Amino acid sequence: MARSTYISENLTQKQIDFMLMLDDYELDIFTLEEVKAQLGDKADNINELIENLVHKRIFSRIERGKYCRYNFRDENVIGSFLASDGVISYWSALHKYGLTEQFPNSIFVQTSKAKKDKIVFGVYYKFVKVISSKQAEIKEEGYGNHKYRITTIEKTIADCFDLPQYSGGYAELIRAFNEASLNSKKMIAACEAIHNIAAIKRMGYLATLFEKNDLTDFIQYAEKQTNEKYNLFDPAGEEEGEFVNRWKLRLNITEENILGIINKQY
Repeated sequence: MARSTYISENLTQKQIDFMLMLDDYELDIFTLEEVKAQLGDKADNINELIENLVHKRIFSRIERGKYCRYNFRDENVIGSFLASDGVISYWSALHKYGLTEQFPNSIFVQTSKAKKDKIVFGVYYKFVKVISSKQAEIKEEGYGNHKYRITTIEKTIADCFDLPQYSGGYAELIRAFNEASLNSKKMIAACEAIHNIAAIKRMGYLATLFEKNDLTDFIQYAEKQTNEKYNLFDPAGEEEGEFVNRWKLRLNITEENILGIINKQY
């Protein structure tokens, strides 16, 4: 980020100095506490200074104590910034990885802390609270102050089978599983994190049906997790369909229809 020159009759010298400090630290999005830590003893009246710059449309307030430059609108960065341990996940991560043609109407953020959904700059942010042990298999995207955390492809798939209501639709999830290039070791780690036997059985079944030969180790792992209880293949579907003994699943979507989904016949 190039160091800018600020010349305006509307800006005080303190405001100009503050904005130059943000340039020096390459901050486009920041918390009040961060800038107080940088300014140290010079942080007197910083709240008033920032709010005045918001009023002058130099900055935008994201929420209390969190700000960004007026034209900063990176939805993934903002989403992960809104929660202290926020991770872009579920349908939003599927879209980021090109695994769904459906554009999510929300930014899905996984967090271990309670956080109310909210709209920021016209974008709806959906916060999905999970236990902290489910927050695993995460990587960083972006650079510098524009970094954000996102679940890996394998964890994204596992998370969506764990909580399919946040996946953008079961048919889309089935297609995503078929199209994704998945690593057996990483799939096992992701499934260990979600700890959802029914979801693991569904993914194991699909891996065999779609003949994902590179997931042999994962399939073996999934078989070992299989219990004696039968689960519906589509958890939101009707109590009907063929029973598959190997995976202890009831196919309330027929194999023919599942294969039709990946061939986009449905």
